[in-house]
This record gives sequence, C-alpha cells and structure tokens, in this order.
Amino acid sequence: MQRPLAIVWDWDNTLVDGWPAIRAGLNAAFRDAGLPEWSLEEVRERVRHSLRDSFPQLFGSRWEHARDIFYAAVRATHLAVLQPMPEVAALIRQAAALAPLAVLSNKAGPLLRAEAAHLGWQTHFRALVGAGDCAADKPDPRPMRVACAACGVTAGGAVWYVGDNALDMDAARRAGCVPVLLGDAAHDGGPERANAALHFPTSAQMTAALSALAKVPLPG
Repeated sequence: MQRPLAIVWDWDNTLVDGWPAIRAGLNAAFRDAGLPEWSLEEVRERVRHSLRDSFPQLFGSRWEHARDIFYAAVRATHLAVLQPMPEVAALIRQAAALAPLAVLSNKAGPLLRAEAAHLGWQTHFRALVGAGDCAADKPDPRPMRVACAACGVTAGGAVWYVGDNALDMDAARRAGCVPVLLGDAAHDGGPERANAALHFPTSAQMTAALSALAKVPLPG
C-alpha cells in the first residue's frame, strides 16, 4: 500500500448519512407523479447516479418538474437530518495530515457545499465537486480531474478515490485512480461486487492505516 499524493472522497454514505433528506425529496417527486414511494433501504440500494442522469429514466419528459419538487423537499430537510458517518471526523483529520483532500459527489454542488459548511468541514477540502459542476457527472472522469487538479495533482495512480459502492470504484478506474472501498457495501452487493483495490471495513481501520502511512516518506 503506497502513500497517496491526494485523497478524493465520495460524500453520501461515505462521509455523511444524508439519506433521509434524499428519500424525502424522491418520495415528494414520486407522489406528484403518482408513482410508488421508496423505503429508506430502497433509496440506499438504488440511488447512485446524479439527478440529471437518473431522473429522465425515472420520470420521462416530466423529469425537470420532478427535479424541482425533489430539490424543494431536500432543501427543506437536508441540514436538519445530516449526520457524519461513525468515526469519520477522526478519519478526515488523519487524512488531511497525510495528503490534500477533495470531495467528488453526485449530490448537487450547492447542496454538497452547504452540507460541508454546516458540519464545519469545508476547510478540510481543496474542492467540493458536485453534480452539475462539470460538463458530466460521476462516473465520467472529468469531475475527478477537476477534484485532483484542486489538490495540485493529476488524476492517476497516486490518487485514492474513497467511496461506498461499485459506481464509485468504477469512477476511480475511469480516471486512472486507486479505487478504495470504505464500509461493507452491504447496500450494493458487498465488497466482491465493488472490486476495490483497497478495502477498509470501518473508518477506524482506515484511520489506523493512514496513520501508519504518514510515517512513510513521500515518493521521489
């Protein structure tokens, strides 16, 4: 395991639990469209892609109307229900002592940055890149390149991308970065489906690994 030159993070279900707000937004849009609502477990299992990539499939020609309903419901609740994932605060502190950090999420950029500010975490990250901030969203490699550039590095094998599901690992590979799974990925078919290069079942285990890597000199 080599010391990374930068670490880019997914947001939802990797660093924070904001699923109740996402569920509220989706179900508001589903109710308006006369569609069945999703349970919290179904939201965790099904939500992967950005809204602009997923809503046309869910709502057809009325996807922009559904988008507006979704965002209104999310904005009304997301900061109130937002919670850090277990032991993540210590993980971020240790990671920031090791390498520059950024976030790449399929959450809309303004919502992502509002949540980071709400938690007081925005100073930890060189960039918070969300859906809509680039010409395409994750897993397209372009937003990963933006996040890496903010850290002063080129996307590639010296950069870790840390996420909680197989789509995150695909995004890392498409940009040439190291795919790192955090958590058990039980909502996404488990670690085997994710097929990560590195896997840390808990934040505490990743914190310990980064602490050990901090003692390793930077390459060249």
